[in-house]
Amino acid sequence: MRYDTFCGGIFETNCYLAHAPGGAILFDAPDGTCDWLESRNLHPKLLLLTHGHFDHVPDLAKIKRRFGCEIGCHADTVPMISDPDFFRSYGFALEIEPVQPDFLIEETPSRTFAGVEFQVLDVPGHSPGSLCFYSRESQFLVGGDVLFAGGVGRWDLPGGDAELLFRGIKEKLFPLPDEVTVLPGHGPATTIGQERRTNPFVGGR
Repeated sequence: MRYDTFCGGIFETNCYLAHAPGGAILFDAPDGTCDWLESRNLHPKLLLLTHGHFDHVPDLAKIKRRFGCEIGCHADTVPMISDPDFFRSYGFALEIEPVQPDFLIEETPSRTFAGVEFQVLDVPGHSPGSLCFYSRESQFLVGGDVLFAGGVGRWDLPGGDAELLFRGIKEKLFPLPDEVTVLPGHGPATTIGQERRTNPFVGGR
């Protein structure tokens, strides 16, 4: 399955558009994503959120209006995208246009989105409701801000928990095959094998 990558916003946040048989699936919506989609004549059918942090959702409402795509996320993500005061209540001076999801997603060995089967992994610790989407057929993992090339997601934001994050990576992501490509929320792609061997936070086995 082919996918395109866009990096947007001041935090250089990645999003991915997977070209599925039933229509394109967009993972996350950083600032500038809607303009990128329009400039390339790309039309997502679904928008799936890895998590609800403010750098991954600025274009959420704009994309839903423009393309009419359905939005899916974890139940714990809903307050982050539907309550305009959620991040302000934690001291962040941020303006996010609120959106209600069309459906909820939870951890499951198999769920089909737009004709493609994914394993959905719930890996909190960076953020409550943090989901990773694994395509066994295409051997890639859309990982959000869980695992990076040589790093892991920060755990000092609201709802963060280092122990949960490290345990989730080791117990849920590292059992995946070495060759699985990890598509992270920031920075370059990596592989499960590379991070299992060398990641300074959770690697070395």
